[in-house]
Amino acid sequence: MLYSELASAFERLDATSSRLEMTSILSEFFRSLDPGSLRDAVYLSQGKLHPDYFPQEFGMADKLVLRAVAMASAKPYEEVEKLWIKEGDPGTVAELLIKGRGQMTLFSEPLTLERVVNVLTSIENTEGKDSQDKKMKQLFLLLRESGPVESKYLCRIVTGRMRVGAGAMTILDALSEAFATREGRPDVERAYNVTCDLGLVAKTIASGGMDAIRGVHVSVGSPIKVMLAERLSSIPLIMERMGGRCAMEFKYDGIRLQAHISKDSVRLYSRRLEDLTSNFPDVAAELRACCKAEEAIIEGECVAVDPSTGAMLPFQTVTHRRKKHGMDKAVEDYPVRMFMFDILFIDGTDMTSRPFTERRDKLAGAFELSEKIGLTEMEVVEGPEEGEAFFARALAAKSEGVMAKSLHQESVYRAGSRGFLWIKYKKDYEAALTDSFDLAVVGAFYGMGKRAGKYGALLMAIFDSDTGRYSTVCKLGTGFDDAFLDNLPEMMESHLSKGRPSDVDAQMTPDIWFFPAVVLEVVAAEISLSPIHTAAFGVVKEDAGLGLRFPRFTGRVRSDKGPEQCTTAAELAEMYWAQDTADGPDS
Repeated sequence: MLYSELASAFERLDATSSRLEMTSILSEFFRSLDPGSLRDAVYLSQGKLHPDYFPQEFGMADKLVLRAVAMASAKPYEEVEKLWIKEGDPGTVAELLIKGRGQMTLFSEPLTLERVVNVLTSIENTEGKDSQDKKMKQLFLLLRESGPVESKYLCRIVTGRMRVGAGAMTILDALSEAFATREGRPDVERAYNVTCDLGLVAKTIASGGMDAIRGVHVSVGSPIKVMLAERLSSIPLIMERMGGRCAMEFKYDGIRLQAHISKDSVRLYSRRLEDLTSNFPDVAAELRACCKAEEAIIEGECVAVDPSTGAMLPFQTVTHRRKKHGMDKAVEDYPVRMFMFDILFIDGTDMTSRPFTERRDKLAGAFELSEKIGLTEMEVVEGPEEGEAFFARALAAKSEGVMAKSLHQESVYRAGSRGFLWIKYKKDYEAALTDSFDLAVVGAFYGMGKRAGKYGALLMAIFDSDTGRYSTVCKLGTGFDDAFLDNLPEMMESHLSKGRPSDVDAQMTPDIWFFPAVVLEVVAAEISLSPIHTAAFGVVKEDAGLGLRFPRFTGRVRSDKGPEQCTTAAELAEMYWAQDTADGPDS
């Protein structure tokens, strides 16, 4: 397959903001590929060579890519850099300059997808002395053989700017349209949720059809999309929803980890599929030592503890373990304990289809507990009074609240889904709003007065899981301290967009646009109808969206969440109706 065919498909995707049109473009293109090429095409459409959970990166900054562009276009570096300052995107710079270069006849062999993948793999694996120079020269060789459009997407891939709107849900829609039926779409999504590998799903359905997709199973080494909880505003409401009886666990204030335990090793993944094994080597070693099975996948909350008293410490403490350097000292200075709460796989048995009670029993029997490895505090409660008493115990133990879990036979582990099989409840849920919001930064406004020369406010957005798009919900200007504002430009630099990103819906125009990537935790006084924000537009009122009144940053950057794990439009609407001030949906 020629790489130019893939680049052409990217160009068509980049030219539309319609998810239906994107799905149609991808579906048609996917049908034209053999399964092996399809797998690589799916990864590259997201700017990668592997599934999301692989830690490898290309490691090429803009200026290194500009050096390769200068060599390939035979232009002075100063001229290339000047154009980059104007355009803000190395891909656009490469396209413009290589278009002006004209046809180079010396390299007559067409550039294939296989060659592109091989060279990009080499770039990714290049380390050690002179690695940056070697990476640049390898990219130059590809650019030398590329046309303008191919060059644009090569540069965007290696700099992490491959944003053509091909999100996971859009790709799954396209695969279903190309190789399945509408009825088969849930099976395709399930295969993705239990493997977190779009390329594998694509190759499987293209080569084996729906029978092969239904045969995709949980396996050690492939992270599983985590199951999520719903919210309710009181213990009595929770007990009513659960039928008067449920399991209740302490909700710990730590980092949720999914541990993949094999015979000789353990890998630890965050909820956004980051490999955090190197950040918690003590936890990994203790899990392997305590596990009675040869293979298992478990989930737990990793909580910082006071080394002198063993008392649990706030979330901010455990985040010291997310540093890239000095981990030996961090392990010593910030001891942690893992509280396990679910088991998804053990010695060849997929536990996700088993009810919660069976999973909990299997988890308890699979480990020898220790000071570092334990089970979540859990109790079966019957009625609101027992629930309130357990909630009080959780708060006294420095937990942030409780998780209520269904005891019914259908209480399976729903990978990647949110539902009322699990319900979370925290103390602040008694207020008018029932939770904080996880929002993506999509824009910034320049500051004035004391904030002159800095970003003074941010444009924040929720994620619409039905459309795969981001919609604005508030302008956020409070809760920032000076240190956060000082570090904000550097935090956001790699996510700058020249204009409004194609997957962002907004009526408000900030001074600077960002691609959705950074997630912040925000609280607010109320959700109200908004004529200027696009979140859940038309859901409550035909010509209005929903916005947050008096939003405030909590100080918590949700580095454990990706933008697609933001608060969703459906959740926002549910929280609007749950407010004491909101009229019912039939009013």
